[in-house]
Amino acid sequence: MRFSLLGVVLLSAAQSVTAALNASLLEKYVDSLELTSSFNPVKEAYWTGYPHHRRTPFAVSPDGKSAYIAYLDSSETDVHVQKVNPETFKAVGSTVTVTGGKEAGGLVAHNDGFALLTNEALPSGTTNAPADNTPVPVLYLYTNGAQTWKTFLGGPGVHASDGLHASPDLNGDLVYSSDSGIYGAYFVVTAYTGWASGHFGDSIQYVDKTGELLTLADASSSWGCSHNTGIAFESASEPPFASICAEDQGAIWLNTKTRGMTTDGVKVANENTTNGASGEPMGGMSGSYSALARFKDSTRYIFAWPSRGAVDVSENEWMGTGYTHVLPRTENRNVAVALFSDKYTKLGEEATSEVGAQDGDSQVNWVTEGVKDHTNVHAAAFGPVNALVSWEEISDPVCDEFVAMGCRGTFSGTYFQQITYKGMKLGQPIKSEDVYVAGDMVNMGTRRICWPYVDMEWDLAEAVNSWGGETTTTTKMSFACLKLHISELDD
Repeated sequence: MRFSLLGVVLLSAAQSVTAALNASLLEKYVDSLELTSSFNPVKEAYWTGYPHHRRTPFAVSPDGKSAYIAYLDSSETDVHVQKVNPETFKAVGSTVTVTGGKEAGGLVAHNDGFALLTNEALPSGTTNAPADNTPVPVLYLYTNGAQTWKTFLGGPGVHASDGLHASPDLNGDLVYSSDSGIYGAYFVVTAYTGWASGHFGDSIQYVDKTGELLTLADASSSWGCSHNTGIAFESASEPPFASICAEDQGAIWLNTKTRGMTTDGVKVANENTTNGASGEPMGGMSGSYSALARFKDSTRYIFAWPSRGAVDVSENEWMGTGYTHVLPRTENRNVAVALFSDKYTKLGEEATSEVGAQDGDSQVNWVTEGVKDHTNVHAAAFGPVNALVSWEEISDPVCDEFVAMGCRGTFSGTYFQQITYKGMKLGQPIKSEDVYVAGDMVNMGTRRICWPYVDMEWDLAEAVNSWGGETTTTTKMSFACLKLHISELDD
């Protein structure tokens, strides 16, 4: 009876905010932050060259009194981290520059500082360094503006028996568990020694609050999924943290347990892939942020991604029994969500592995449908009941003959849809033509989700290199927020 009553309360809470999410609740802080260095907000996609937002990691401190944003210098060397006021999004104090950083790959805010995931080239002459100054992943902790420690997550001496790894493109994320005092980083790697030399995979590494790199038998991973452009990662009370990968052999896996792409993981979706490409389900280049979100004060998670659907399931003979290939149902991508009761368990059925099945996507919970293309998909949680899913829409998309990659066309708006912890859509999505999601979507407290973006004309019609070779830079950063109007029963 208690369980039933709780269900009624949660359902009532969800229903009571059905009409609350509307365009008037979208707050814009245009050009609120003056940057001390210039920033190029556009990143070319792998393979296609289509424009992506260059990621600007964003995080808020546990006490809610400060926030931090990280961005890559327009020279593409040096990562700058700026403290900001979480109400006005104006600068507070001096900018911290992490010299040599090649990518702003993940950010955690503390009450007295921040942790940054980046990649950097090793000093000249370093023994066993990767060739051609290829950067390796590294985690920094700064306290009150000064470096506290620095820990390499790849390169010489890191899991050497499995082969040494570099990260020319991190495409990863950084999270922190205050319960365990442990940081988790999940990122793309390429091996430069060992059995996987020359190939791309991913790595999950854990570091304690003193800066010690941990080797956790049931959580750390030197090599996991074969893919090229993205992962999803979110904290848990203790390692292993919740992780999802999109490999290039045919599926998306909840791999918290396996940390790889083995069939004893949870198959979230069948996806049409090709060798080295998996459809950019977690954002592609500069992606892998705010795709997997944890509902507040719970073990539940929501994952959002763009998918072409799946038909005609066949055996992946190279991988063997249990692995499959599929064809896409559509050329364009639609938004999908999956819900998890905990970091190991998907709600509802897994994706099928039945060879010969014509329908390979019957388990998918679709947020959108139709022939428009949907990209730059993200998710964040307002609280324990409601989440926010965002995406960009391309009207009349042109999906060139790139297997398992993106589309191009006229940008027709950014959309925001309220979703419950059971995967139910509440109300209609709201639309903005001048707000984008270009950094982490962060719960700022009081059911308010905020994120950074650059106020610019967003053109998705052509590849970046067709823009005439001009480099767009800015010294202004904007922010946007959405907040639920709630009653006493709301989350």
